[in-house]
Amino acid sequence: MKKLLWYFNIIFIITLIVSCSDDTIYDTDFVAGETFTSSSTNVVLVDTMTINMSTIKFDSIVTSSPDRMLIGKYTDPVYGEVRAANYMGFVPDSYDIDDDARYDSIVMFLDYDNYYYNDTTLTNIIHIKKLTTDFDPDDDDYFYNTSTVASEDDDVGYIEYSPRPFSTDSLEIRLNDDFGRDFFDLFQNDEITTYDQFTSYFKGLTFQPDDSDNGAIIGFSTASIFRLYYSISDEDDFDEYYIDFSLNTTESPNPLFNHIEATNAIDDLETLTDSEIELDEADSDNQTYMQAGVGIATKMSFPTVESINDIGGLGTLLSGTLYIYPVINSYSDQLALPESLLIYTVDKNNDITGTPTYFDGATSITATLNTDNEEFNDVYYEVPITSYIEEILTSDGDLDEELVFFPADYTTTVDRTIINGITNDQYTTILELTYAVYDDED
Repeated sequence: MKKLLWYFNIIFIITLIVSCSDDTIYDTDFVAGETFTSSSTNVVLVDTMTINMSTIKFDSIVTSSPDRMLIGKYTDPVYGEVRAANYMGFVPDSYDIDDDARYDSIVMFLDYDNYYYNDTTLTNIIHIKKLTTDFDPDDDDYFYNTSTVASEDDDVGYIEYSPRPFSTDSLEIRLNDDFGRDFFDLFQNDEITTYDQFTSYFKGLTFQPDDSDNGAIIGFSTASIFRLYYSISDEDDFDEYYIDFSLNTTESPNPLFNHIEATNAIDDLETLTDSEIELDEADSDNQTYMQAGVGIATKMSFPTVESINDIGGLGTLLSGTLYIYPVINSYSDQLALPESLLIYTVDKNNDITGTPTYFDGATSITATLNTDNEEFNDVYYEVPITSYIEEILTSDGDLDEELVFFPADYTTTVDRTIINGITNDQYTTILELTYAVYDDED
């Protein structure tokens, strides 16, 4: 490994003489002590640290979110055919239908929740099918992007529509009358009068895109319902009534998840068949990848950070900032960059160990997208990692955890990005350290 003294000849050096009356340097949390204030001090900016970057893909991620249904399909030039389908269990708000009532119709209302990814100018198709088996979570009581529930071949509902993701109007889908009459008859004849009887009879619905779709993946609210309409004669007129079927929140976990997959990706991504496989950025056109929903993430480590101590003299780390640059032209209005990235730690087997505890005990850490100079292609994610670097410097080589980066909301979106590695000619990912070096005169 090259010594940092070699780097020292090419880094930018700012010389700062600190007076006894100064309390801080560059508005950092560093407090100047007696030895420091009586010495000749150099503040050094180092941006040539080695960063190991690779792409990994987790075997599965939890997608049993209570917040969003994802439905749709599109073809991505890098990530392949990205497909999202939803599975959801329902319960009625009543089992009571009057003996004199007559069946009218049954309608699904899907409420947009403002999320979309890819091209909403193209037509989407939704197939609604009746499930044939119970929701069966894995041993840890979660549903994943890889989970499925068996369903009937025939549709109970179908719509071809033009997405309006910011519309306040629901997407209305008329369901098959045979499907509706079954509920009507069972309720009216008192054959189903309890929750257990209902869930034994009806397992839920799945919402599937069409195989031919190549438009957008659309987000719908899990508050969406389907409604059974019926009417009762009142002399010369009919009074309308209805029963609403909404998400089953009685079960734990709720019978709800998004199945998300990406197939026929570029060859480099197709090699990620196991979570322990790592695709080095040098072997993938000096790039790394992230994709929400299917569990593709970028992993980073900083193997030469400890060599900053080779500068000589006494010193202290003032700050550490990581700048992550997306590949120019890899994103667009349709394939938008996620506004932030989540950061977790992983062990040597690429198992997530949690949020870095070095970031002041925060429960979640994000890298924020900066687009202030987008017209000059100067777009990057910025994250302060001073505490993490300090942990490396004080661990004596015992820190086994590394950082992994996801698009934010990675369980409820399909957002993706492609990141420049450290060997690109421009806009490379950079770790910038500000380090104060001083010589003791005593």
